[in-house]
Amino acid sequence: MFLGEYEYKIDDKGRVPVPPKFRRELREGLVLALGPETCIVAYGLAEWKKMAETLTTGSLAPSKLRRLGRATFATAYSLNLDGQGRVALPITLREYARIEDELVVVGANTCFEMWNKELWVAERAAALEQAWQIIEGLERR
Repeated sequence: MFLGEYEYKIDDKGRVPVPPKFRRELREGLVLALGPETCIVAYGLAEWKKMAETLTTGSLAPSKLRRLGRATFATAYSLNLDGQGRVALPITLREYARIEDELVVVGANTCFEMWNKELWVAERAAALEQAWQIIEGLERR
């Protein structure tokens, strides 16, 4: 389980440390992909395989599954942590997420996300505001 919020700076080679608490889950590698909310999403290999299975065997029409597969897999990168627990962020993902020099790594249960610091501040505020409304909706069911 990935939990917490961590601020980092990217080095000159585009590498960023992965929080030490997350590294054990990533010994076999990780997959970085575009997140739906202008961030980078990181999955351990086992979790990525589960997610990939869901995306390729869903109940959607075959043409929609193909398009979803292209959008997901063409923009994903399989990587490994270096000896110091860092991962090199591909330029295309950094540009998409608007990450230049500072970022926030955010635990999201089965994955974690990498955010531009300013975008994360806004997203965190919106998420905290809406979380209580969502919880109240769950309690009524």
